[in-house]
Amino acid sequence: MFQLLLGIIYLAFISLGLPDSLLGSAWPSMYQEFSVPVSYAGGISMIIAVGTIISSLQSDRLTKKFGTGKVTAFSVLMTAAALFGFSISHSYLALCIWAIPYGLGAGSVDASLNNYVALHYASRHMSWLHCMWGVGASLGPYVMGYALSDSGSWNMGYRYVAILQIVLTAILMFSLPLWKNRTSADVKIDTEKGEPLSLKKIVSIPGAKEVMVTFFCYCAVEQTTGLWASSYLVLYRGLAEDTAASFASLFFVGITVGRALSGFLTLKLNDTQMIRLGQAIVAVGALLLLLPFGESGSLAGLVLVGLGCAPIYPSIIHSTPDRFGADKSQAIIGVQMASAYVGTCLMPPVFGLIANHISVSLLPLYLLLILTLMVLMHEKLLKVTLKWRDRNAAY
Repeated sequence: MFQLLLGIIYLAFISLGLPDSLLGSAWPSMYQEFSVPVSYAGGISMIIAVGTIISSLQSDRLTKKFGTGKVTAFSVLMTAAALFGFSISHSYLALCIWAIPYGLGAGSVDASLNNYVALHYASRHMSWLHCMWGVGASLGPYVMGYALSDSGSWNMGYRYVAILQIVLTAILMFSLPLWKNRTSADVKIDTEKGEPLSLKKIVSIPGAKEVMVTFFCYCAVEQTTGLWASSYLVLYRGLAEDTAASFASLFFVGITVGRALSGFLTLKLNDTQMIRLGQAIVAVGALLLLLPFGESGSLAGLVLVGLGCAPIYPSIIHSTPDRFGADKSQAIIGVQMASAYVGTCLMPPVFGLIANHISVSLLPLYLLLILTLMVLMHEKLLKVTLKWRDRNAAY
């Protein structure tokens, strides 16, 4: 039963990745239809991010009250409804309204599922599960590209994905008994019981602030690249819209392939080594985008940025119970997710303003600046948590 549940979680990660790349791949068509500036994609992204921040901060409380299975199933149902709402929208205001339940659903399921996997499964499964998210995110632009070429309508792209999310909701509903029957020798306490921690108490934990900033920076790099890659290729490199939508998926292909490889690398490298390796590869990819190597250099850069992003997210999450304790991991992962989506909320729209008022060609430099802050905060996190664990061990 434990392995059957793992299979369902794998399926959930594929389906959850599908919507994440749709807005970026469809936006070159959408903003023209709505007669709004290209930077308005950041507004929708911001609304989604605010919803995820709110629900992520409540994930500890919700999981302790309802359990991971119910929280996951209801959150996916809310996301499916929002995606269907996108598919019937014909105004920018309607998209903004439907973005609210989209964000609220995404935050809870993200935090709850990631904590569950971090507690109950090995590091390789965390990487491979996020690889499955990459499979979904890579397929998203192709689904949108098919909808654009077949019917000329981005609405149908959202409708196809909404149907898949509804199917996943049904599967999760039927799987609820499996979540109750789990067993794992690695978990010594029932993490779904006890009193939830307040935000003030969570932030006061040594290393919490540093991991929050690290997640802020990581999500800023990933989401800015995912949202603006198509526009960068269209507006700066001169590619056709449908071609750019397909090419932009190479970033998500890089994440997918990288996480598949990361699952094997975790057998030799620990979480810290995986994070540092990823950061170095992101730097190389961003430099390729920055240097004047033409279309081929840009495409290679997108793949490398994706490859570099691959191990960072799952490795930080998987290390959370070890660094902060299993009893605090859901609360810490909740604020990590909230911080990540603050990055999503602020940084892609900021680049939208840069693209609108200066030039979209500044995308690589923007990514490098955020990456530098991420590296500094992660290294500080390592020092703070090591000192805290050594102090506790002494007592």
